[in-house]
Amino acid sequence: MNTAYLLTGGNIGNRKQNLGDAADALAGEAGNITALSGIYETAAWGKTNQPSFLNQCVGIETTLAPMDLLHIIMGIEKKMGRHREQKYGPRIIDIDILLYNHDIVDEPFLQIPHPQLVNRRFALEPLAEIASAFIHPVLNKTISELLIECKDALPVKKLENW
Repeated sequence: MNTAYLLTGGNIGNRKQNLGDAADALAGEAGNITALSGIYETAAWGKTNQPSFLNQCVGIETTLAPMDLLHIIMGIEKKMGRHREQKYGPRIIDIDILLYNHDIVDEPFLQIPHPQLVNRRFALEPLAEIASAFIHPVLNKTISELLIECKDALPVKKLENW
């Protein structure tokens, strides 16, 4: 069994419902959910003139190999109405593989650990909630350490009632 940590997020439609639908789809198609962070709100990153995002980290146990997991995720995004029109643009759902076991994957369409993880507070905050002691396989630092060192100043607010 493999352990993967995913980040779900979106800024279009019913954002909370979309995160819940994504978690349900992941549980049905990708593996057993072992951890679910709270929901965090963040201003848009990269392309800032759009609604704020809600994000959540999901820990799963899966029998899928990394590329197979990516294909399942892309299928879930498509079924939920995701259209890839512009980089960093608005989206109903986005699901990224942040970590997969302690593996390092460097394929044209998949890099694990996620190459921007250490630069994105909106990913590190919810990940630290469910996997603070996990050691980044390239940097050999815990997720908690990476969060402390993160230079991203974009505020990340945990929602109290989700």
